[in-house]
Amino acid sequence: MKLCAKTGIARLWMILLLAGLSMVTVSAVSSAVTIGENYGGGIVFFVDKTGEHGLIASRADMAGHSEEYPEGYFKWEDAKAECNALNENGYTDWYLPSKSELNKLYLKRNIVGGFLVDTYWSSTPSNADIAWLQAFRDGSQWDHGKPGYAYRVRAIRAF
Repeated sequence: MKLCAKTGIARLWMILLLAGLSMVTVSAVSSAVTIGENYGGGIVFFVDKTGEHGLIASRADMAGHSEEYPEGYFKWEDAKAECNALNENGYTDWYLPSKSELNKLYLKRNIVGGFLVDTYWSSTPSNADIAWLQAFRDGSQWDHGKPGYAYRVRAIRAF
């Protein structure tokens, strides 16, 4: 008799344990972030395979400009500094995207929205005087001189 009671209790504990694990799994899946979602101060444009980490774009191009340039155009050093100083929607860890991150952003440009058919800086240098750019008209990337040139900027952050 005692053996049956212990077996019944063990089964009950096993059922409760499995039920609890399934609730944790459902909860984790339902809270996964998706591309295009407003999250973390901007719009998600990349999510890794785990669904727990990814990249968020600011909702608009960087406001302001470098001296002697029109609104929205920044020299490379100013672009990096402005992104790093950005405090948007309560987040202060924004940065200028790398060449690879900028290309991911280009591929999701229609989901994120607000891009001009223009050229955007990346944070990836080729050398001390040259950095990579991305054309949002056709997706091409090339490196170009940093001094004396200004292009558009979109800040991103990771989660």
